[in-house]
Amino acid sequence: MSARAYRRLAVATLVATFLLIVLGGIVRVSGSGLGCGPEGSGFHGWPFCNGDIVPGFELTAVIEYAHRIVAGVVGVMIVSLFVLAVSRRVEGPRLPTLTGVLVVLVAAQAGLGGLTVEKGLDEGLVAAHLGLAMVLLGGLLLLVRMCGARFPSDDGGPTVDNATSNAPRPLKALAALTALVMLATIVAGGYMAGTQNYGRPDYRLGDGAHHACGKEFPTCNGSFMPFGESRLVDIHLTHRAFMYLAVLLTVMLTVAVLRRRKALSAAAVARARWLGALVAVQVLLGALNVWLDEYELLIVAHLAVGTLVWAVALDLALSLAPVRAVVRGRVPGNATLATAAGVK
Repeated sequence: MSARAYRRLAVATLVATFLLIVLGGIVRVSGSGLGCGPEGSGFHGWPFCNGDIVPGFELTAVIEYAHRIVAGVVGVMIVSLFVLAVSRRVEGPRLPTLTGVLVVLVAAQAGLGGLTVEKGLDEGLVAAHLGLAMVLLGGLLLLVRMCGARFPSDDGGPTVDNATSNAPRPLKALAALTALVMLATIVAGGYMAGTQNYGRPDYRLGDGAHHACGKEFPTCNGSFMPFGESRLVDIHLTHRAFMYLAVLLTVMLTVAVLRRRKALSAAAVARARWLGALVAVQVLLGALNVWLDEYELLIVAHLAVGTLVWAVALDLALSLAPVRAVVRGRVPGNATLATAAGVK
């Protein structure tokens, strides 16, 4: 298999995983999380759907089952990446290890999804399910960068260099910290969303931590950060606290990158600008979700943009770190593509 084809498969898997995460948000806001069976259904509810291999035409069951089908496709794509790596159809010193980790992650994610359904959409499991999805997306992003960093062309042409830079260590550390805080913000948001009881029989509009501050932002019940008022208020404010820290770190990182833009790669500078813009949009979407009544489209958009923020933040951190291409395609005669093309 050519290195270019492997890279395309990796990119397709990354995009499919992003769509899977967004579809998961649609499952939640449509109340379809238990569409294949109530809490405690066992195998009747997962991996089966209301006891059937293929569900009926009830909308919540169809939405939930569609999420599972896409998850299965992503799983097959990740296993394919792993098989191609271990069978040496493509070569790279860290490729079997990374793709093996991705197989473990997607298997764990499937099991966690089933457990989340079995336990009636427990908020801790909802947050863990979302967080693990983000880690999986991050692993795929790393794989794509490994494939595309210095990528031998199929016709033996020059390699395409990745976004490399002479970034100082404090800047690299700031970028890594920003990415980690973005991930923590998303997980805290997932936990808050898990308290909403979407899809449960006891759901009522206004339940959950999302409404704990009323329609106030940036204030909360007349104060700025009134921790201690109630459990739901604390859950809501924890998400906000991570958000404020993420915004601060984003501003610091963007300014630092732009000040050093002549010494850094154009790709790193572009990612920093995208990160600043996406964070601004994400804060606005979060505010609108508080100011307005629950609009499903806004909630899904908040999740989608948040996922992009995490991906761009991580990619910026990787672009400032020495991530080198390690993937080589193979050509007939068991020679690597790079060797056949004269690339050392």
